[in-house]
Amino acid sequence: SHRIGFPEPTYTLGGSWNPNFKTTVFRFHYSSLATPESVIDYDLANRIQTMVKRETVADYDPNDYLTQYLFAPAPDGTRIPISLVYKKSVRRSGPQPLLLYGYGAYEQIVDPTFSSARISLLNRGFIYAIAHVRGGGELGAGWYQAGKWLNKKNTFTDFIASAEYLIKENYTRAEKLVALGRSAGGLLVGAVANLRPDLFQAIVADVPFVDTLNTMLDPTLPLTELEYGEWGNPTDKTFYDYIASYSPYDNVTAKFYPNLLVTAGWNDPRVSYWEPAKWVAKLRELKTDNNLL
Repeated sequence: SHRIGFPEPTYTLGGSWNPNFKTTVFRFHYSSLATPESVIDYDLANRIQTMVKRETVADYDPNDYLTQYLFAPAPDGTRIPISLVYKKSVRRSGPQPLLLYGYGAYEQIVDPTFSSARISLLNRGFIYAIAHVRGGGELGAGWYQAGKWLNKKNTFTDFIASAEYLIKENYTRAEKLVALGRSAGGLLVGAVANLRPDLFQAIVADVPFVDTLNTMLDPTLPLTELEYGEWGNPTDKTFYDYIASYSPYDNVTAKFYPNLLVTAGWNDPRVSYWEPAKWVAKLRELKTDNNLL
């Protein structure tokens, strides 16, 4: 046996359609934050990779972009992986605008794959980064268990540690840093907005699960009882107190918040529209800044 080498430090790959058992060629899919979806044949005997097909992207050259795989130290010493990509020509000019994405729930893996929608952002000087925080499945079941139930706050502090590390290493500055999270990732950025609003210029919360405590207390909602396995059942006081300590809506206070873009889905079966709506209403009432909301 042997390992197949790849030119980039962070990427996504998986086996493709390989119906012939007696063959010396293994076909797989490869993609990265800079490399479009590719189909590759690997000659096992001679250890040679042959590009069969690559997704065509107009006016795009992967060689103009660089991917990196970094590790940020969490408060408990855990190394948090960060995948990032940027255009080579912008990195040397100092701290850049940076969009930091995170999810960290349900053992879901946030794969560092290619997106043509991201090119415009990179060409305008942004760095795009993924914080592979605990609660996801990137490093196995233990990584997931370390970010759920009574360990959920690790997800938030991992994201904060990633932001602090990117600032420390001169990739960006707080006034150029934007956080992005969707659904359970919206819970993540909502909690971070309460914990460290000073770290971000703006936060984008798409259909965010921000009224966590009230939702988990209402078993008439379609997903609540199914979600006990992820967040815990707040009819148990231990879980009630813990969820209450981080639920974004319940922890909004009179203080400075970054610029915020919040979206809601009228027909979203997972996050009811009133969660982001009431969160916005409470922020409008209490926040002490004049930033956009």
